[in-house]
Amino acid sequence: MSDFFEDIKPEQHSGSSKGRPLADFLRPTDLKDVVGQDHLLAPDGPLGRMVASNRLSSMVLWGPPGCGKTTIARLLAQLTDFHFHPISAVFSGVADLRKIFDGAAKRQRIGQRTLLFVDEIHRFNRSQQDGFLPYVEDGTVVLVGATTENPSFELNSALLSRCQVLVLRRLDDHGLEALLKRAEENAGRELPLTGEARSALRNMADGDGRFVLTLADDLLTLALPPKAPLNAIDLAKVVQHRAPVYDKDREGHYNLISAVHKSLRGSDPDAALYWVSRMLEGGEDPIYILRRLTRFATEDIGLADPQALQVAINAWDTYDRLGSPEGDLAIAMLVTYLAVSPKSNAIYSAFDKAICAARKTGSLAPPKHILNAPTRMMKELGYGKDYVYDHADHDAFSGQNYFPEGMSREQFYHPVERGFEREINKRLDYWRKLRSEKSGSIRKKESGTDP
Repeated sequence: MSDFFEDIKPEQHSGSSKGRPLADFLRPTDLKDVVGQDHLLAPDGPLGRMVASNRLSSMVLWGPPGCGKTTIARLLAQLTDFHFHPISAVFSGVADLRKIFDGAAKRQRIGQRTLLFVDEIHRFNRSQQDGFLPYVEDGTVVLVGATTENPSFELNSALLSRCQVLVLRRLDDHGLEALLKRAEENAGRELPLTGEARSALRNMADGDGRFVLTLADDLLTLALPPKAPLNAIDLAKVVQHRAPVYDKDREGHYNLISAVHKSLRGSDPDAALYWVSRMLEGGEDPIYILRRLTRFATEDIGLADPQALQVAINAWDTYDRLGSPEGDLAIAMLVTYLAVSPKSNAIYSAFDKAICAARKTGSLAPPKHILNAPTRMMKELGYGKDYVYDHADHDAFSGQNYFPEGMSREQFYHPVERGFEREINKRLDYWRKLRSEKSGSIRKKESGTDP
């Protein structure tokens, strides 16, 4: 293996022009050449129809990195004869926007339309976003914003109401392969990869077209022996993996933890392990994951498996003691345990119903017979009168009423017929029967019919 890598030497690659990155050099010059976004660019798609009618409306292009947002914006301007003005929200401020709007207004007066492309538009704050409104409304500019974040979270509702939100897709395996073939056609030779390594290269790109072309560019600058194509292991040593798309305080974070919860609730340990691994690889705080898993143990398993909560606490304690990477295995064990446990949200539902009832009934007092009477006055007022000590009863169950006077008895907790809650159901049925029998006896005594 060492001899093989000694033979790898950099060479001047002709695939890029004048040092331009291959992704920029191969940027499509026509909408039909854009990969992976046919749902928007086809003749019957929203952008295809706009170009055909030579009319553009303001829009937000929402999609992951490397899916073609900037390329599409450039082509829209080019194909409809708009002046294309690109800016980045990261490097632009209010003063820059004023100059842009002034220039657009001058062009408008001579019949030249302006497409203002704002990359990472979500980086503008709320007041800056409001600044676009009058210029979008009067047609000074057609705004095309690009964002990797959910617009409904990151953009003002007023701005969103004036824009179409168009969702771009991450490139699939077919789209990435099409880009690799373009790189090979441009270079006049094939990438030095085995079939397995070629598949691994597409996986490394993680749906990012720009990144897959960057990887291809790197490989095409290597002078390799003709009989030594890279296998998957060699490839990993030559090029770098793409960092996962994951932002701990944005939508990706919430999407993945939602995927974890849904997979656990669906009793799928393999899917749950995959999503948790994605979060950990993305740099998520393991303590956040453990907190959410502990919540799942109470919310979605509850008393169907009373051990689930203890397993969660133990896993958390183990991770606190070991840290990463040793403690990561405790997280994996917990994920698997929760996924295969019987599920019940009966406790969650019961508590929610009880909270609603408590809010509805206000400050109703407990019945006097279950109140303690530490003073003579309290005894005279009837506190504790007729209370039956359950342990003294034959069945250790008195069947007395514990709800407030004036409030009908309600059943909040409905155990499922799964796991330990199946046994709880048997106990509740037993107590329900005893309560009915004892309340019947009390009614007979009060009516004088009981001998």
